[in-house]
Amino acid sequence: MTQERTLKAALPFAADKAWRVHPQIALRDESYGALAYHFGTRRLMFLKSRTLVELVASLDQYDSAESAIVALIPESERTMYRRALARLAASEVIDVR
Repeated sequence: MTQERTLKAALPFAADKAWRVHPQIALRDESYGALAYHFGTRRLMFLKSRTLVELVASLDQYDSAESAIVALIPESERTMYRRALARLAASEVIDVR
């Protein structure tokens, strides 16, 4: 893991900021969720939930990640999805817009 990614992973996820799918990411729908391919780093990641794919794909439609979470995710599951978005931010699947 690069030092920059290590630092990103150590930072708390800023759910109050506006996020988007990283411009160098391509999402390919799969039955289990989606494949995310980063053209810059050439890494392939698996999003293993259709709900997570829907959340990630719609981030740019909301003022913040938190407002997207509140709109799309049941209250009992929100903490889990905040953690998932934090991991995706550290992996450069999503970034602040």
